[in-house]
Amino acid sequence: MDDGVAAALAASNLSRLRRPALQRLLTGARLVRVPAGSVTHREGDTAVHLELVVDGLVGLFVTAPDGRSMTVRYARRGALIGVVSMYADGFRMPGGTQAIVDTTVLRLSPEVVRRAAAEDAHVADAFLHELADRALGFVHEITDSAFTSVRHRVARHLLDLASQESRAGRGARPVLTVPVSQRELAEAVGSVREVVVRALRDLRESGAISTHRDHIEILDPVRLSRELGGTQVPDGARR
Repeated sequence: MDDGVAAALAASNLSRLRRPALQRLLTGARLVRVPAGSVTHREGDTAVHLELVVDGLVGLFVTAPDGRSMTVRYARRGALIGVVSMYADGFRMPGGTQAIVDTTVLRLSPEVVRRAAAEDAHVADAFLHELADRALGFVHEITDSAFTSVRHRVARHLLDLASQESRAGRGARPVLTVPVSQRELAEAVGSVREVVVRALRDLRESGAISTHRDHIEILDPVRLSRELGGTQVPDGARR
């Protein structure tokens, strides 16, 4: 098993499974490199899919009728994407998925996985835990949008802007550049410039960003996504 895949499995709910069950799930799986900015699944798609993020960062976003978009989940190493598509009747993608940076995913065979879950209670239990995590994650997303710290809201808004920049075809650059001033950022997150400046300073000192007069560079999107807390279990947290 590839070291990167092994690390991703260890950070996922599939870490609950013993090696024979894991090997069965990996039958027919393939590694795919997804360039930054690529939208891999679009709103309205009906295809059943299951992917494990091996490295990089994937955003799951929804789009309003006026064209505005909001990312509702950031998926890092160990995140599973598409489990709901395997079990929801009449499934249609409620949003899109996009690689924020160059990303590697392991695409598993939904047929293999569903058969394994039907025949092995341990596999079914692992995916029940995954679905529970996703349900709780989206519930937390509601409160996170309204009641979190300014630093959290700044990190989320910067990642949302970076996602939009990347979708516009500018994601191939080694550093994501967000054209936003501190004043505009303060207005967007519902705070004042002085508080936002302190939040940006903290993020800058963490190595996630660098700040400039009329733009912000996101040096480490994965590190920045960790500011969002519960959207993804930290790497290595699974046992």
